[in-house]
Amino acid sequence: MKSRSAPRGAKVSPKWIIVFTALGFAFGMLFSNTYRFLGPLESDDRIIFGRRYKQQEQVNESGVGQINKAHEAIESLDNSVAKISIELPLIKSSDSVEKSETRSEETEKRKKVFMVIGINTAFSSRKRRDSVRETWMPQGEKLRKLEDEKGIVVRFMIGHSATSNSILDRAIDMEDAQHNDILRLNHIEGYHELSAKTKSFFSTAVAKWDAEFYVKVDDDVHVNLGTLAATLARHRLKPRVYIGCMKSGPVLYKKDVKYHEPEFWKFGETGNNYFRHATGQIYAISKELATYVSTNKDVLHKFANEDVSLGAWLLGLEVEHIDDRNMCCGTPHDCEWKLQAGNACVASFDWSCSGICKSVQRMKGVHERCGEGAATLWSALL
Repeated sequence: MKSRSAPRGAKVSPKWIIVFTALGFAFGMLFSNTYRFLGPLESDDRIIFGRRYKQQEQVNESGVGQINKAHEAIESLDNSVAKISIELPLIKSSDSVEKSETRSEETEKRKKVFMVIGINTAFSSRKRRDSVRETWMPQGEKLRKLEDEKGIVVRFMIGHSATSNSILDRAIDMEDAQHNDILRLNHIEGYHELSAKTKSFFSTAVAKWDAEFYVKVDDDVHVNLGTLAATLARHRLKPRVYIGCMKSGPVLYKKDVKYHEPEFWKFGETGNNYFRHATGQIYAISKELATYVSTNKDVLHKFANEDVSLGAWLLGLEVEHIDDRNMCCGTPHDCEWKLQAGNACVASFDWSCSGICKSVQRMKGVHERCGEGAATLWSALL
């Protein structure tokens, strides 16, 4: 067979020469550019990588330094925290001891008792006080024993005269030195200041004694302390109680009558009655109510009549009013008959006199007829 190759010596067409030449040139240019492109990139990459490596090393070295510094700071902080943790319990312990001592001092100042009885009296009422001391109020060691064993505190309450260190004040101080049964109030005495005196009594008594009940009584009223204690004990689980002989008489708007109420218009139309409140001869309120009066004494409004004022202070509160007619027995026969029936009265007085009429002369007789006897008081379960 004949070969298909070009015969030797055959001439190549100029056309193909141009084509091959162009292709060669193009290939050469492509190879040269690729070399220039790839070569320097590889070289530059190594240079850049080297620089970056050195920079990274510097960064790493700097970072390690910063980390080391951070670790040192943390270790220092840990040591400080550890030191504080060691000292803190000591501080807390010391603080607790100090607070404990403060609470202990407060506890000592505010002795916990069952009830505090404040007998309202005046500078001119020395004979009335003596009549009470000679009858229903224990004296001397018995008064201290009553407080320590039964938690019953009894004190005459009185403020100060308008003149500093007057003869009246000195006389009260001498009397207290003799009997040790007077509670001085931060109050200026005056007949028309009885509402303020009541607030002062509760405030002073609450600050001095932590009692379950606080009782106010006038110095011309006979009281059976054991029966009073037993009566209050029946209500000791109630948080807010107001105990007494509840009444609601007409608002006294005429100026020429006793117990005139200048602010009568606040009670509505003329002829309206007062709201229910305990008569002022004797009443008792529980600790929460006494504390309320003490805390808010500066903003509680005072009406002319002290018993009305207390009723107003408690009117808007969640209070249980307890009307106990044994706290206002008449003398002599009412309280005498009840005692014979085995139902001794808590307190006795004459409504016509708002107390025992001529109490200095009659207190002893009322006590003999209506007194419960010493055994009742000392056997009272509190």
